Amino acid sequence: MEKIIFDYSQAPILLLKIGGDWRITAGLPSTEEILAQVDSRTDIKEVDFSAAGDFKWDSAFISLLVRLNEVITKKGISFSVKGLTPQIQKLFKLIPARTAKTPLLKKTNETLIESIGGKVIGLKDAVFSFLDFLGDIVFAFNRFIRGKAFFRKDDFFVIVQKCGIDALGLVSLITLLVGVILAFIGAIQLKMFGAQIYIADIVGIAMVRVMGAIMSAVLMAGRTGASFAAELGIMQVNEEIDALKTLGVSPTEFLVMPRIMALVVMMPLLTLYADLMGIIGGFAISSTVLGLNPVEYLNHTASAVTLNNLWLGLIHSIVFGLIISIAGCYRGIRCQKSASGVGEATTSAVVTAITAIVIATAIITFVCQIIGV
Repeated sequence: MEKIIFDYSQAPILLLKIGGDWRITAGLPSTEEILAQVDSRTDIKEVDFSAAGDFKWDSAFISLLVRLNEVITKKGISFSVKGLTPQIQKLFKLIPARTAKTPLLKKTNETLIESIGGKVIGLKDAVFSFLDFLGDIVFAFNRFIRGKAFFRKDDFFVIVQKCGIDALGLVSLITLLVGVILAFIGAIQLKMFGAQIYIADIVGIAMVRVMGAIMSAVLMAGRTGASFAAELGIMQVNEEIDALKTLGVSPTEFLVMPRIMALVVMMPLLTLYADLMGIIGGFAISSTVLGLNPVEYLNHTASAVTLNNLWLGLIHSIVFGLIISIAGCYRGIRCQKSASGVGEATTSAVVTAITAIVIATAIITFVCQIIGV
């Protein structure tokens, strides 16, 4: 039997009677050969198939059907596979839906009210999603306090190392230069009054009270917060988080909690180190370029920097550690399962963390102003 017979007896239906081996190894008729038969008659309104008992097929035959369907339907002719096996019919229905090209930009006729309403609904969903994530964190720490939380201690110490020791080089460079910049800025105004010695007060108070914590936090947001989002995002793409859930392990306990704890522990230490490096930077410039007495500079720094300033800087650092770790983990856990989703999650983690850091700094400064600290 021939592989294909064109039956015009049921016009306007063209019946394609197929049989034999239609697998890729046996070779298939070209689409041009079949389309030529369709175009040879102007009275054809529908194309259908009929399979013989010896018909054998594989995915190459399904691909041929899809190509025929695309061309024949564009000619205004109906394309049917009702005469083929149920398995072929199911695959044929699935493949066009998976290969359909969607436009890159969706043109909608939304009104302004509809657009605003959609954004409000999206914001509401995002808020509820974040609150749900915070609830998971609170529940995980509650279990940790009761000694029931499960995570690997080795992972915790590795994260501590990444958040702390591995970041010292970058923190040293940036905060040292910040101290230098503050010294130069202070000197521009203070030398007009012959009060350059108060550069020590400006550098010391600014670094210890807020600048050391802020600069450390911004660096950690771009370094560690992005790392958290990327790590958890990749795990989401690889369905490792789904696997943990299947095994009955809470991803919040196993992945999120150690990262939050590590960053909250290391941020105050990094802030203290940043304070020291900033003061050293200001001291080096003041005692060399600006010509101040080194001993007098150190005495002014010691008298200006009080414990209240130090504690306030440490409070900033703890708050910033929570913000950075939560933002990074939240964006990573909620990452879409695609490469672009990981990139968007990483970017969002950094932007969210830095924005929240600035807002938190403004709130803490305002509260301190009210209570007189």
